[in-house]
Amino acid sequence: MSRIGKAPISIPAGVEITIANDNVVTVKGSRGSLTQQFRSEILIEVVGTEINVSPKGSTRLHQSLHGLTRTLVANMVEGVSKGFEKNLELVGVGYKAQVQGQLLVLQLGYSHPVEVEIPAGMEVKVDANTKVSIKGNSKQAVGDLAAFVRSKRPPEPYKGKGVKYAGEVIIRKAGKSGKK
Repeated sequence: MSRIGKAPISIPAGVEITIANDNVVTVKGSRGSLTQQFRSEILIEVVGTEINVSPKGSTRLHQSLHGLTRTLVANMVEGVSKGFEKNLELVGVGYKAQVQGQLLVLQLGYSHPVEVEIPAGMEVKVDANTKVSIKGNSKQAVGDLAAFVRSKRPPEPYKGKGVKYAGEVIIRKAGKSGKK
């Protein structure tokens, strides 16, 4: 059995979980609800205030799905109770961001502003024009939006300019050196 998969998931107060016949798990909490369908090779059951995930067989496929399913269900429970957050930093002269309605407008050194649509259920805040905070219930959706924003101008290795994750270390390269 998977070490990750066999650990039970505790259900926090205020979180409600329903499991349909075809392995569709719905998790409702104070921050909203998430629904996801899982493979039929995995058994998901609620026992008291815990969720247990177990494989129906012992093949390699069952073992690999075991840990994955447990982690996805745990992320759903954490998402509707606490939520997830990713922070980005804009590094560069004239680089700035602002939120206009359901759009994140970025000035990234191009001749035009870059507009990114904020999906429903996501919350984007901008502090000091260079720090972007993305919050949401789904860990995958938050990570996807952060990666999409970062892809608009990834940090370059010479001056470190671009959009980077907070705390990300950019390994710098030495620039050209003239003849002596």
